[in-house]
This record gives sequence, C-alpha cells and structure tokens, in this order.
Amino acid sequence: MVVCLTIGAFAKWLDASPAGLSFLPSLIDILVSGMSISEDSAAAAALAFRHICNDCGKKLCGSFDGLFHIYQRAMIGEGTFKVSAEDSLHLVEALSVVITELPLDHSKKALEIVCLPAVTPLQEIINQGPIVLRQTAARELTVHIDRLANIFRYVNQPEAVADAIQRLWPIFKAIFDIRAWDMRTMESLCRACKNAVRTSKRFMGITIGAMLEEIQGLYQQHHQPCFLYLSSEVIKIFGSDPSCADYLKVLIESLFSRTIFLLKEIQDFTSRPDIADDCFLLASRCIRYCPHLFFPSAVFPSLVDCSLIGITVQHREASNSILTFLSDIFDLANSSRGDKYLSIRDGVIIPRGATITRILVASLTGALPSSRLETVIYALLSLTRAYGSRALEWAKEGVSLIPSTAVTEAETSRFLQALSDVAARGDVNSLAIPIEELSEVCRRNRTVQEIVQGALRPLELNLVNGIVS
Repeated sequence: MVVCLTIGAFAKWLDASPAGLSFLPSLIDILVSGMSISEDSAAAAALAFRHICNDCGKKLCGSFDGLFHIYQRAMIGEGTFKVSAEDSLHLVEALSVVITELPLDHSKKALEIVCLPAVTPLQEIINQGPIVLRQTAARELTVHIDRLANIFRYVNQPEAVADAIQRLWPIFKAIFDIRAWDMRTMESLCRACKNAVRTSKRFMGITIGAMLEEIQGLYQQHHQPCFLYLSSEVIKIFGSDPSCADYLKVLIESLFSRTIFLLKEIQDFTSRPDIADDCFLLASRCIRYCPHLFFPSAVFPSLVDCSLIGITVQHREASNSILTFLSDIFDLANSSRGDKYLSIRDGVIIPRGATITRILVASLTGALPSSRLETVIYALLSLTRAYGSRALEWAKEGVSLIPSTAVTEAETSRFLQALSDVAARGDVNSLAIPIEELSEVCRRNRTVQEIVQGALRPLELNLVNGIVS
C-alpha cells in the first residue's frame, strides 16, 4: 500500500524526468500487483494509477492497449483483482485522460472500447425486458452509469464524446423510460448526460434534442430534481444558440410551469426543497444565458410569485437559490444584454415591489436564520439600487408596521438612511452595517422576534396584488 502511494506521489517527477518513460512499465506492474493483494492496497494502487495517467498521459499514449487490459480486468473483476466499485472510478479517469492525448480517430475507437465494460451489462439488463429493468436494484445500474459519467467527464475530446453519447442514447433512453421513478438511478443518469453535454458542447447534434424531449416529458409525471439540474447545464451551453431557441423555449416553459404547480405554498417548498433549489438555479441560468427566451415568457410573472412564497423556506440551499434568482432580476441592468428586458422586468416587479420588500425585511428581521443575512441583505440592496426612491418608499411602508416596542425610531431611521444612500449612490458594499443592526435588534430575544414577524406576516401576503390578505 505504501509503495503504491509513493509511486503515485512521484507521478509529476516521472513526467518531467527524461528517464521517466523507462520506469513506467515496471512501476505499472507494481501497481497491478497491488490491485490483487487486498482491498486497501487495491485502493492505493488504483489511486496511484490515476496519478500516473493524469501526469504522464502523453508518455503512455503508445501503451493504451496494455492499460486497457488492466482496466478491463479491474472492471469485470477478473482473476484476483480486488478493486472496489468506488475505486474503479480512479481507473476510469486514468484511461479517460490517456484517451484525451490520442489523435481524434484513435480516441473515438479507444473511447468506444473503454465504454464497453460499462455498456455491456446495461445492455444485457435491458435485453431482458422492461420488467427485469424495473426490478433491478439501482446499484446494479448506477455502478456502470457512474463509470460512463466519469468517462464523459474526463475524456476531453468533444467530438469523440458526442459520437459516444449518440451511440449510447438508446440505452440511456430505455433506462429513462422505465426507471424515471427511481431517484438514485435518475441522478446517476443525469450526471452522465450532464458530463456529456459539458464536454461535447455544440458537437451534441440531434442527441441534445432527444435528451431534452425525454426529460421534459418525464418531469411532468416524475418530478426528479436532477431533470432541472441537467436542463441548467443545457441552458448554459446552448442558451444563446439561435438554432436551439424553439425547443429551449418549450423546455423552460414546460419545466417552470410544472414546478410552479408543485410549489403552491411554503409547505411545498419545505417538503420539496431540492426541486425548489434546482428550479431557481435553472431560472438564474436562464437570466444569464437566454434572457431573450425567459423574460418574454408567460411563466416569468408566475415564477416571481412562486419565489415570493418560498423565500422564507428554512432549507439553506433552496432559500439561497430563490434569493439569488431575485437578485439576478434586480441586477438585470448590469447584464450586457439586460437593457432590452428592463421594461418587462419592471412590469412584473413594480406591482409586487411592496410585497417583495416586506418579505425581505421580514427575512432580515427573523423569518430566516441569521446565517442567511448576507444573501438577504444583498437582495434588498439590489432591489433598492434598481428602483431607487420607489424602493425606499416600499421599505418605509414595511418597517412602519413594526411596533415601536420592538424597534426605536432612531434604529428605523438608520436603516432607511442606509437604503437611501444606496438609492442615491448605487453602492451596496459599505452599507450593510446599519441593516445588520436592525436585524440584531429584531432578533434580540424570542418575544421581540415574534412581535416583528407577527407585524410583518410574510406568509400571509396576497402575492398577486401585493397587499395583505
């Protein structure tokens, strides 16, 4: 075990040394022996093998056949190899890095054969019919899908990976169709697709359309958060591509409409925080990469209303994603392409401005934990910077509801002065302290916090009309 780790530690030296190539065959033989001694030594050997291939990939291009033989034996558990499924991912990465160094024609063939030990067992399960595929334990599928995911991640040959995913798409689709209810398998499969999209980019061709059609349809019945996560990666790569505009528009409207239907009240956000998190991460991606599709969409106003329901969800990632989404909307003028959509934004935000501000003040003063303070403050300051004196009036309206038994007039004045300075100068960096002071005052004990939240009532607002129900 120590010998194997030592070999891995000297990988960079071996690559830099003129004599490094002459040592590699004997060192790899030692690592292969280590894979057969015990699980611990096999883990160390697999890790060292990865380091050797990562750092000496160019030197090992001529030895690909021998490396593949080692890889294949480990993947199928041949002979005395004791490499675990988790440690086998080191070998997957190792071979993938070497493939990256091959010429394109060779890399396509090499990628095909490296995928085989993962593809063959999946194809065998699928060939037994939908009942067997449905009843197969998730682990028997994900162990192979995870290997494909790592291959697509580490083979930095976009065209070769695009060819591979197109060839393997029928297998992926069969698993999507039959196992869409299975979160573990879907997460693994979406990770593989995400890595393929990220590596292949514009080489994906017709496969990207088929992939999006699949997840768009499945999400309507099986509300897997990973479908939203995969869509976020697609938006990042293809959002600005005019040739993709039509089906991306349909995709985001379909996904957001269904998510809005699922998240109707705060309890829905609490019970489905992963969906909320990935939904608003996707929305922020749309603002950045395809505002031309997102802002004119009919779902934009409804998504803003949905976000206001969920701001105070106690799940950290979900709350942060919602607040970031709102901040991205408020900061639209800072975007290079944002000016075109300011009138649409304002048509949605201004009628809801008082409600938004009041919920943010409630979040600042106790509706959310103090650990979220930075994100809440940024959203409030961004809103103020975007809407100036109008936002200041919204803030005055909100804080005026807090009884004087909880907050003094001086404390309220310092808070509003800070917002006034933002409205006048647009600088959000130096004005957090007075806002943090108001937060601390309103959180100083449970009684005060209950008084403040009882006055602001962030969960009882009529979101459409911006008034208290």
